Amino acid sequence: MSDGILDEAYERLHRTGPEYEGWLSNHGPMAVEALTRHGHQRQVHRWLDDYLGRLDELPRGLHPIDDWRAALGDPKRAGDWLAYFDRHLREHPWRDVLGTWWPRLLPGIAAGATHGVIRVGHAVRALETDDANPRRLTELAQALGYWAARWQPIPGADRVLDGTSAGREEMGMDAALAGLPRIDDQTGGVRDRLGQLPGVPRWEPALAALRPARIPDEAKRGLTTLVHRAGLDYLRFGHAAPVMLVHAVTAPTAVLRTLPALDRTLWAPSLAAAWAATAAMTSVYAPSDGIAPPTVTAMTPAEVFARAARHGDEHVVKLADAVLDAHAASGDDRLLTAAGYAGQLI
Repeated sequence: MSDGILDEAYERLHRTGPEYEGWLSNHGPMAVEALTRHGHQRQVHRWLDDYLGRLDELPRGLHPIDDWRAALGDPKRAGDWLAYFDRHLREHPWRDVLGTWWPRLLPGIAAGATHGVIRVGHAVRALETDDANPRRLTELAQALGYWAARWQPIPGADRVLDGTSAGREEMGMDAALAGLPRIDDQTGGVRDRLGQLPGVPRWEPALAALRPARIPDEAKRGLTTLVHRAGLDYLRFGHAAPVMLVHAVTAPTAVLRTLPALDRTLWAPSLAAAWAATAAMTSVYAPSDGIAPPTVTAMTPAEVFARAARHGDEHVVKLADAVLDAHAASGDDRLLTAAGYAGQLI
């Protein structure tokens, strides 16, 4: 039953574009996948009834993608990219398409304030339970197309991804996160903020400080730790940018969820890209000094998500979904307070 409702929701959403009001990301496909995943399928269509009114129509293409490198990161080609991946996923197994495009898209992980990779992560998780489902294949096509159209590198991350920027002192995750600098002017949109990073002298050394994964299993452990620590950091820094700092958690969560569908040779660069995304969001949105974590009434994981679903904000829903994964992996009950805290802030 829940699977059928998710597919109905996808059908409604696939008439809409990946963005609205010029640049805001369409969170609908991600939120409905999380709601159904956690057993709240009865709320899906009511939630969509309220959400769909703000969305734009599916964009029309200009002309077919022929030179993909030239079209990468061109939002005017969004309709062309959606058609490109829709065709490829009809003609080829989805894991093959993902395996080809993941390393091409990964350097542009900042796409849509990381929503490109986040949407892909939700789509891959949906396909894992029904990998021939046409609506879920369409969702993956739209997710990949959105990422390609908004492809955006993180300043300085290219050398981290290709392994040529080994830091003077390789650090574990806690130390690397603690060592991230902050931009001076934390105003404006995400693109303006990311544009300040090249002028921060400590940025590239801090980005290169994380100890790289040398084998695939190290990459998976590193991603698990990154999601865990980013979830705890939300409790310290979330008050400064309650919506945007959610993505410091949900972006690496999406990468971690995608690993099982990828060749293991892609796991280490996946960690490097996810680290760059979390580091960038932290550096441009988090204050230098955090606050004491809030005190929130203890709840079970099911209660945490039920509360997020009642709240209804798409960021609260997605953060609850991510921290429940992190809690299941770590057993750290502190993570369960993050979604409730986001609900108070947003």
